[in-house]
Amino acid sequence: MEPTEDPKHLLHALEPVVEENLNRHLRAAQDWNPHDYVPWDDGRNFAFLGGQDYEPGQSTLDPIAQTAMVTNLLTEDNLPSYHFEIATNFGRDGAWGQWVGRWTAEEARHGTAMRDYLVVTRGVDPVALEVERLAHMTAGYDSGAKTSLETIAYVSFQELATRVSHRNTGRATEDPICDQLLARISTDENLHMVFYRNLVSAAFDHFPDATMQAVAREVTGFEMPGAGMAGFARKSVAIAKAGIYDLRQHRDEVLAPVLRKWRVFQRTDLGPEGERAREALAAFMQDLDEQASRFEEQRERAFERARAKTDGPGRIGVTRTVAGR
Repeated sequence: MEPTEDPKHLLHALEPVVEENLNRHLRAAQDWNPHDYVPWDDGRNFAFLGGQDYEPGQSTLDPIAQTAMVTNLLTEDNLPSYHFEIATNFGRDGAWGQWVGRWTAEEARHGTAMRDYLVVTRGVDPVALEVERLAHMTAGYDSGAKTSLETIAYVSFQELATRVSHRNTGRATEDPICDQLLARISTDENLHMVFYRNLVSAAFDHFPDATMQAVAREVTGFEMPGAGMAGFARKSVAIAKAGIYDLRQHRDEVLAPVLRKWRVFQRTDLGPEGERAREALAAFMQDLDEQASRFEEQRERAFERARAKTDGPGRIGVTRTVAGR
């Protein structure tokens, strides 16, 4: 009989799948160097070394691009906490341990490259950034004691969400170099998503009811890993209004594609508990669709009001954001 909680032998049962997908990942991953994506010629000393400290006018990024960049970077900064979470959950031995190490090493490039870019180009206030980094990393990240099944389900969605956020942030900066950097980071995130997504597919084959329950819990209770940073709610609203990452993208570009890949609503191997979880998941996805539509309508009305105020003789109209909304 399939257990309702995370089976103790889950990690052992999935180890061959982990090894297979680790090898697939290593074949697909392309080596890249963070320093290649930083315009070092733009750099100059700060006052401590006889130069000039940051002033807001030095940044070429508009406020929403700055907000998105800082939010994404601070999220990447908590890598030590993320490593602890998955190393504790998956272990340090065998194929699981090899994946944990490789994933951590690849993720470490992201924060390095983004911070170097922002400091060298003076895209944001480096002192304020350091203050936020210290506070965010000191608080750390706590997954809330997720089971192994819940963890691999969560990161399947989270990696894709991060990919979408980075990709749209790159476009929002209107800087070809930053856009290229964040596209490179997004490729890493997508490969990580595929790894975890394939593990969940295998978990469905081994433990369909328990996996469906885990997926339903993670979808309905999903939070980005940066949710604990100061001002995250306010920043998320601004990012959503700008079309960088909003409810529609979360539902249609993150949740729905992954659920389709797992054939969640076509499976015929579920018992009563799995069916109840699937029904709750379907209801949630419908409600999220309605929430996303309302948000889009409200944003469109706000856009039209802003355009009406701005348009006029000799005045430049408001432009839409990266999402085309």
